[in-house]
Amino acid sequence: MPLNVRTIITLFLVLGFSAIALAERLAVSAPVANIRSGPGTDHNVLWKIEKFFPLLVIDKSGEWYQFKDFENDRGWVHQSLVDKTPTVITKNDKCNIRSGPGTSHKILFTVERGIPFKVLNREGSWIHIEHSDGDRGWIHKALVW
Repeated sequence: MPLNVRTIITLFLVLGFSAIALAERLAVSAPVANIRSGPGTDHNVLWKIEKFFPLLVIDKSGEWYQFKDFENDRGWVHQSLVDKTPTVITKNDKCNIRSGPGTSHKILFTVERGIPFKVLNREGSWIHIEHSDGDRGWIHKALVW
């Protein structure tokens, strides 16, 4: 039985929206999360990530999310270890964290690549951030994923 054009278009739309629904941005909510090679505690721990680490969900199996991160690394994390907290992660080797939204503000501290932060606020191209240890400051959006 041949498929008509309307059926084909509907199928593509359903599949496309399903993929978009899975591409949800989540963040680690636990102090540390084990990243596994598959959906279950019987799979190997590949690495560990800290609180506020952002993840892009690409698949789901039961209570487990498969994700990719800012470096396109992939792994699995249990749903109890993540939530929808808005977060960013530094993507440059050296990122200045400032006292206010602009380069005229004092540098409070500098961080390397791969440091996650919770987003507190946005002002233009600047993001007010907080690390899990409580340190706060402002970072330019070009420096984060």
